[in-house]
Amino acid sequence: MSRIKEAFGRGKAFIPFLTCGDPDLETTLELCKAIEDAGADLIELGIPFSDPIAEGPVIQKASLRALSGGVTTDKIFDLVDKVRKTVRLPLLFMTYANVVFSYGTERFVKTATEIGIDGLILPDVPFEEKGDFEPICKMYGIDLISFIAPTSLERISIIAQEAAGFIYCISSLGVTGMRDKINSDIDKMIGLVRKSTTVPTAIGFGVSTPEQAAKLAEKSDGVIVGSAIVKLIEQYGRDAVPYVFNYAKKMKLAITK
Repeated sequence: MSRIKEAFGRGKAFIPFLTCGDPDLETTLELCKAIEDAGADLIELGIPFSDPIAEGPVIQKASLRALSGGVTTDKIFDLVDKVRKTVRLPLLFMTYANVVFSYGTERFVKTATEIGIDGLILPDVPFEEKGDFEPICKMYGIDLISFIAPTSLERISIIAQEAAGFIYCISSLGVTGMRDKINSDIDKMIGLVRKSTTVPTAIGFGVSTPEQAAKLAEKSDGVIVGSAIVKLIEQYGRDAVPYVFNYAKKMKLAITK
């Protein structure tokens, strides 16, 4: 059984996001261990990109800080190799197609497998274009994570039937970022998925408070949180580890009540 399947099999999954190299790679390493200790079930690791079209200002700024600090894909591979010495959770790379293409798709996926990455999330690759990546991911045993959005309704069943790992359900239109309200019809989205597959669902984009996380976890199999964590890292820099630990602990507690 894959680590991703095992993680969702233990109950509602809390999936925090970190931008690798923000504020530096050493702190990212510490943060991975801290959020595992806080009860996270999977970790989404962002490889910074100069034009992250799916991201709001918080994660955009984090990417720029990391790139300005000299972070490269090879340095992130080295980081994950170190993370894997202490962290047992499933690890997911989140980045953009150009990062993978420029590294060499097969070389990227093969190296990711060797260092212990379990899944790949490419928000700028639509379902219809996944053929550039999915066969190689399957060859090396990495799950290419599928997205569904509030605008995907007529395509959800097709996407769900071919999904691997889990399905990333986008809660709101627009880019990532903290929101006071989640306005889309989550129930309809999740209902259509569950008619087509047993692959778990996790909701992301806009989730920031324990109350939001608890409500969305009732509807799905997991919750993804990015901007709220990255905001803490922006605020506290190298001292962010205990703040992120405490936040992650509260979020995990909220979805398991």
